[in-house]
Amino acid sequence: MVKCEVVLNDSIDPGSPTLTRRPAFIRRHWVALLVAAVALLLLIALARYIQHKQPAPSPGGAGRGGQNGPVAVSVATAATGDIQLRVPALGTVTPLATVTVRTQISGVMQKILFTEGQTVRQGDALAQIDPRPYEAALQQMQGNLRRDQALLADAKLDLKRYEGLVKEDSIAQQQLDTQRALVDQYSGTIESDEGQVKTATVNLLYTHIVAPVTGRVGLRQVDQGNYVTPGDANGIVVINQLQPITVIFTIPEDNVPALMRRLHDGGAAMTVEAYDKANSGKLADGKLLTVDNAIDVTTGTVKLRALFDNADGLLFPNQFVNIQLLQELLKNQIIMPNSAQRRGAPNGVVSTFVYVVNSDHTVKVRPVTLGVVDGERVAVTQGLKAGEVVVTEGGDRLRDGAEVLLPGAEPAAARGPAATHSPGNPASRGTPGSPGSQRPRTRTKPSPSQ
Repeated sequence: MVKCEVVLNDSIDPGSPTLTRRPAFIRRHWVALLVAAVALLLLIALARYIQHKQPAPSPGGAGRGGQNGPVAVSVATAATGDIQLRVPALGTVTPLATVTVRTQISGVMQKILFTEGQTVRQGDALAQIDPRPYEAALQQMQGNLRRDQALLADAKLDLKRYEGLVKEDSIAQQQLDTQRALVDQYSGTIESDEGQVKTATVNLLYTHIVAPVTGRVGLRQVDQGNYVTPGDANGIVVINQLQPITVIFTIPEDNVPALMRRLHDGGAAMTVEAYDKANSGKLADGKLLTVDNAIDVTTGTVKLRALFDNADGLLFPNQFVNIQLLQELLKNQIIMPNSAQRRGAPNGVVSTFVYVVNSDHTVKVRPVTLGVVDGERVAVTQGLKAGEVVVTEGGDRLRDGAEVLLPGAEPAAARGPAATHSPGNPASRGTPGSPGSQRPRTRTKPSPSQ
């Protein structure tokens, strides 16, 4: 007989500090433990509430946004219309005339007669230089002229006397010839004096500086009281002609043949539209003025100049603008929104295509050939007919044969079963074999013989 003894491990004393610390910890922190337990219960209840409120997914993911449901799209209808052939370009506003007003004589600037930024007319006074030295010079030239005129008159009288004395053989012929030469000498002196008088007169006029063109003056480059000379580099002020004004822009050389044919055919001038730097707001409408006589071989472009009335002053010198050259109006084109075109390889060949909406609200991939682009519209030369509906937005999630949800429509799955058996729905009235078509059974009373 084998004797087994079980030895209990009584090495842990029930009254040890290890066991006595746990109840003491609970007693000291019971409030915090209670708050933590309540918070945990509230979080569990909130999670169950949110899970209960979430709608159950429909079978197969049908409905708006479902994997197999219809895709919400925006559509547009292709139509027949006219489209403008535009040539985009970048241009710089350039005045027809930019004049730096300089003095043509030297002197002290006596008066400034314009205001900075003022619009002046041709011939308006701009400044005045001290005229007194030039008035004195004119008076001196006029005096020299009168003196020489008197000498010429006296020489002519002597010449007349000598001609009579020669006939009487009283003087020698040489003396007559000398007198004739003196008359010619005085005549030349008088012509020189008259030229000097005109020069002095012009210099006196130059003391009054006037506007050579009509335009807007800039900031003055010299102040009143300064000594000015014709050699001053900055001049007095710069005048820019703003009305009318021109824009110089460049187009690729590929557009030159069609442009020159249009110009040679004559007719109305080609319209040019100027837009702001963001190409969002139109600034002015103008006309093509001229084409440069050579193509720039470094850039492969040719310069053109367009003329604008600029009555409202929106075009400013050296302003950067976007240009649209209206080259030709194409009539009876199939036109669709530019956003309908897509680029890819739906049939294994990279091409441009559109999604055409069928009558059963499915789409079909249709390769198209595009023509002229006019802003947000584009002409379709092949692949599309007028009246067909194309997808403009939402096409990134489509494929050939996919079902689409048109604007304003509601998918059948989103209406739920109630819509299937609504009072207005013929299905709600029942069909043979359907639950709604069954009539209630009436029990017959059993006969006495039974």
